[in-house]
Amino acid sequence: MPIQQFLLLLFIQLLLLLLPSPGIYLLFQKSGEAGWKAFIPFYNTWTILKIGKRKKWIFILQFLPIIGWFATMSIYIDLARYFGKFRFYENTLAALFPFFYFPYLGMKRKLSYLGPDSVREYKKSALREWIDAGVFAVVAATLIRTFVFESFAIPTGSMEKTLLVNDYLFASKLSYGPRLPNTPLAFPFVQNTLPVLNSKSYLEWIKIPYTRWFVHPVKRNDVVVFNFPEGDTTIDKEEYGTKVLYYDVIRSLGNGDPESGRKILLSDPEEYPLIVRPVDKLDLFVKRCVAVAGDTLQIREGILYVNGEKAFLPEHSQTVYYVETGGQPLDDQVLKEEYQVNMDNSEEFQTTDKANVYRMLLTNDALEKMKKSGLAKNIRSEIYPNSLAPAFPFDSKHPWSFDQFGPLWVPRKGRTVLLNEDNYSLYERIIRTYEGNKLFRRDGKIFINDRATNLYTFKMDYFWMMGDNRHNSLDSRDWGFVPEDHIVGKASTIFMSWDKGLRWERIFKQIY
Repeated sequence: MPIQQFLLLLFIQLLLLLLPSPGIYLLFQKSGEAGWKAFIPFYNTWTILKIGKRKKWIFILQFLPIIGWFATMSIYIDLARYFGKFRFYENTLAALFPFFYFPYLGMKRKLSYLGPDSVREYKKSALREWIDAGVFAVVAATLIRTFVFESFAIPTGSMEKTLLVNDYLFASKLSYGPRLPNTPLAFPFVQNTLPVLNSKSYLEWIKIPYTRWFVHPVKRNDVVVFNFPEGDTTIDKEEYGTKVLYYDVIRSLGNGDPESGRKILLSDPEEYPLIVRPVDKLDLFVKRCVAVAGDTLQIREGILYVNGEKAFLPEHSQTVYYVETGGQPLDDQVLKEEYQVNMDNSEEFQTTDKANVYRMLLTNDALEKMKKSGLAKNIRSEIYPNSLAPAFPFDSKHPWSFDQFGPLWVPRKGRTVLLNEDNYSLYERIIRTYEGNKLFRRDGKIFINDRATNLYTFKMDYFWMMGDNRHNSLDSRDWGFVPEDHIVGKASTIFMSWDKGLRWERIFKQIY
């Protein structure tokens, strides 16, 4: 953990221990303890535990990241109970607002110290037991979801056949280091929109800058869950969202010019109501990281190259091929069992106007099997022309497609790039949106934060994500780089899979 993050954790813990000190001082005096003990961090909570004769392992928990905060809150709840404060709202005030609540209690003349025996004698009602258990469950689950792992359901076929629609998986937060939520005031277990009410599930009163603890690098070829970068601005209508992206709409409205399109869109808020979301509340996507910060990638004839070498091709990744056979009849059962091709599914199998030539969606594994079996006389991949699949950054200087792309350098933290007319469109969104700079061009010059310069040093690492289903994936070829602050976790294990019933063979399957 970087020293800055360690100091931040320590600072927050010290605030939790010191801010309530004036109130603890007054309560200590009422209990017969020396008031000065309230002003010594950790010694004050040790004294509370000693008064209540509680087990001292709770004290040790205070030194653990995050968990320590909740251990301290638990100790404060005990202190309030020594004075007969057992109601739910009273315990909530002691845990969350002790810096206000304890001075208030300490100044009450009629407040009596009842001691730890009153806690042992107090019996909660059945309703209160349920409420406390529910609160504990929500808090525990929220901590686990924030710092350990998060569940995620696969909604589309972009990662087939590595991941299938309705695979339910765990994303490990510990693989890359847990990320603090930018908007901590949020309804639990909801990404960004409250069901039924269709309103925001979070408040932006408190905003935490990007902070990640115990940082580990994203590795090339990892399957990664991340916040969708182009989801920062969304048209708030059911037919838009991730189905039709805001940035595609403004390019369309402006006939390729996003600035003109943006003006048209903003002039009609009734037709195009907008939502702008913080990073941690963007929709979740899962793709394979094919290139990391500092890599150079290129796609030639549908084949991905990274740093000049053919990239790793996952066993279950799939691409469309034209398969020419020797004229023998095709067996539906053999195609399904040996090559995972369903002849009744038009996405996986189609005839063509050429005799004995078929359009098939094949995994890398099935392709190799077909080559060795002798079923195919000739196999060639389907290549999308630029007109069918235009790609990032959608400008005339880079007429790239999903199958003919690059070369493109992926930005790395601390590296400086020389900006010019050729690469401006590649990195402008990074500089302006992801790293928060004012950027514009005027009279042939580039201005960053109102200063003319053609040099820029990147503040974050970036990654290039692609779906294993290469011809049916909304990925970096469409929206560019994924910043490190958008990374959620590594897709680790499928815990459930459903397709008209459980797919037992996929349960507890590891993701590679």
